[in-house]
Amino acid sequence: MRESWPHAPPHYFTPHGTCIITAATLHRAPLFGSGAKLDLLRDTTFELARNYALTLQAWAFFSNHYHLVVSFENTAKAHRDLVRHLHRELAIRLNRIDDTPGRRVMYEFWDTRLTFEKSWLARLNYVHQNAVKHGSVRVANQYAWCSAAWFESNARSGFVKSVYSFKTDRIKVPDDFRAGRDNSPGSKKRCEDASQS
Repeated sequence: MRESWPHAPPHYFTPHGTCIITAATLHRAPLFGSGAKLDLLRDTTFELARNYALTLQAWAFFSNHYHLVVSFENTAKAHRDLVRHLHRELAIRLNRIDDTPGRRVMYEFWDTRLTFEKSWLARLNYVHQNAVKHGSVRVANQYAWCSAAWFESNARSGFVKSVYSFKTDRIKVPDDFRAGRDNSPGSKKRCEDASQS
């Protein structure tokens, strides 16, 4: 969602709330292993977020997984509805490109509802900086498929500095992916309340 970051923070911790969502491809295969396919992953996500009236606050897309921080404040839809719809659309569109009808593309996802401010801020930083963690770039804003450059351009500089100051080493986010290489599936889908870190 290429809109300005809000000047005053909305009420993020409403009943529908804000979640961090991570999803992986089947067997963590690098199915989105080209720039064009990463564009497809990003653009499909943006399209559905608009259609669902969601606010994407942070994103990072890789060949075999993605991370989103998304606010469901303005919709009655559940985050699982978005994920199911997104994964169905990704399978249809990617399989059309690869001429592999019926292939399973996305396999598992994890979601955590963010229930307090420090947890939310740390996860914003985690997702903005995720391309650095995976060794894709040395500076996050140089990675075309993450939100760091957008965030730095659209949020107030003090808020950017504040978010980037949050430590992320103790955050519990499924992220044992080696972007661009196959590796075997790890833990199963889970939903937990982010009441620590």
